[in-house]
Amino acid sequence: MTIGSAARPLREAVTPHRAPAPLENVKFGFWLFLASECLFFASLVGTYLALHGRSLTGPFPQDVFNIPLTTVSSFVLLTSSLTMVLAVAAIQHGDVAAMKRWLAVTAFLGLVFLGFQAYEFTEFVHEGLTLRTNVFGASFYTLTGFHGAHVAIGVIWLVTLLLHALRGGITRDKATAVEVAGLYWHFVDVVWIVIFTVVYLLEFAR
Repeated sequence: MTIGSAARPLREAVTPHRAPAPLENVKFGFWLFLASECLFFASLVGTYLALHGRSLTGPFPQDVFNIPLTTVSSFVLLTSSLTMVLAVAAIQHGDVAAMKRWLAVTAFLGLVFLGFQAYEFTEFVHEGLTLRTNVFGASFYTLTGFHGAHVAIGVIWLVTLLLHALRGGITRDKATAVEVAGLYWHFVDVVWIVIFTVVYLLEFAR
C-alpha cells in the first residue's frame, strides 16, 4: 500500500459535501414561494367562506352561477396541466420542438380559460353583481380575480419561454427553467380545483 492510497480515505472523509447546483437552489426557492402563495390563497378562500351568506341583498350565488359553463372552463384549465407535463417531459428528453409545441398549447388553453372568466364576469355584471354590490360580490371577485391574475402571469411566462426557445435559448441542459414554470402552472391549476369546489360546487350542494 502506498502513502497516497492510504491517505485517500482520509481526504475523502474531510472533503466537504458538494454544494447544491444553482438551478436546484432555484427550485428550492420557488417551492418556498409557492408555500407563501398557498397561505395567500388560503386567506382569500377563508375570507370568502367567512362572508358566505352575509349578503342582505342580491344577486346571490344561485342567481348568477352557470355551473356547466364553469365546468367547461375548469376542464380546459386542467387539460393545460397535462400539456404542461408533456412540455416538461419533452425538454427533459431533449426534444425542443415538442416542448415548444406543448408550451404553445398550454399558453393557448390558459388564454381560453381567461376568456371564459372574462365572459363570466361580464355576465355577472349584467346581472347586477359588481365588486361593490354586496359582500358576496366583493369576496367572489377578489378571490377569482386574483386567481385569474395568476393565470395571466403564467401565460406571459409561458409565452416568454416559448419566444426564448424559438431563438434557441432553451436546450436540455436548461430544462429546469421549464420545470419551474411547470410547478407554477400546476399550482395555479390546483388552486382553481379548490376554488371551483368550494365556491361553485358546494354552493349547490348545501
